[in-house]
Formats: sequence, C-alpha cells, structure tokens
Amino acid sequence: MLKDNPVMKKLVETGEERIGKIAQQLLSNEKFVAMVQSLVSRSLAAKGTLDTALRTTLSAMNLPSTADLEQLRAKVDDLEKLLASVESKVDTLVDSKKK
Repeated sequence: MLKDNPVMKKLVETGEERIGKIAQQLLSNEKFVAMVQSLVSRSLAAKGTLDTALRTTLSAMNLPSTADLEQLRAKVDDLEKLLASVESKVDTLVDSKKK
C-alpha cells in the first residue's frame, strides 16, 4: 500500500540520494577514513586480547578451549584412519588364511 504511494516513493528516493551523498562525502574525507581504520584496528587488537584472556581463564579452570577441542578431534580422526587401516590389513590376513 505504501509502496504504491507516489509521495512515499519520492521520499524514499530523496532519502536514498541524500544518504548516498553523505556516504560519498564521508568516504572522501581522509580523517574519517583514518578514524574508521584506527577503530577497526583497535577492535581487532581488543579481540585478540580478549581471546588470549579467555584461553588463559579456561586453562586455569582446567576447561578445554576451542583450539584444544579441534586438536582432539584431529587426533581422533587420525586414530580412526589408523584403525581402519589396521582393520583392512587384518581382514586381508584373515582372508588369505582361509584360502
């Protein structure tokens, strides 16, 4: 209903044009771009610090981290492959003994 209203269409178009112009002005402003880059860089550094603190806390509480679980899963996968290989060799030996 509102989408079919010509006044609403005009308002939306005007708003989109103005937001586009503001975005262009902000992105052409070197200070703004530098500030955004600095903010992103600081956020990533804070995330790294938080991740390190979380791993340390989990370790102190004797709880596994995500990395610990991934390492464990990789070891279990390796063991499954090894067992499958051993099983295959045993089957081959059993079959050769039957003949």
